[in-house]
Amino acid sequence: MTKLSFASHPFLLGFERLDQLVERSAKAGTEGYPPFNIEQSGDTAYRITLAVAGFRDEDLSITVEDRQLIIRGRQVEGDEARVFLHRGIAARAFQRSFVLADGVEVAGASLENGLLHINLRRSLPETQVQTIQISRG
Repeated sequence: MTKLSFASHPFLLGFERLDQLVERSAKAGTEGYPPFNIEQSGDTAYRITLAVAGFRDEDLSITVEDRQLIIRGRQVEGDEARVFLHRGIAARAFQRSFVLADGVEVAGASLENGLLHINLRRSLPETQVQTIQISRG
């Protein structure tokens, strides 16, 4: 059986990577923890905000691996002397990933009031006109 994709269309030359990005984003998971927002904060700026209550900045890591933004969180249980009568605040590890388009880069990150903000910036490519000479023979 042949796998059909929109990148196999004859007018879409060189878009094979787009198929890979779609597959990778589908595998990113649909888990709902931690909740997040994505907002456009300008023509070429975006912000991802994750609700990470209880996490310190040293409990979090942000990496970009092969155009994929990966946010990981792991809390270290350090105080075994604490006895919880009720534990409703999640302390579980998580991993969230977002596929970044070419030209989108992480501009910075900050943690405030239990919210992790990751600022993204998209650089616009310059328009280029190229004349191709036709050779004879």
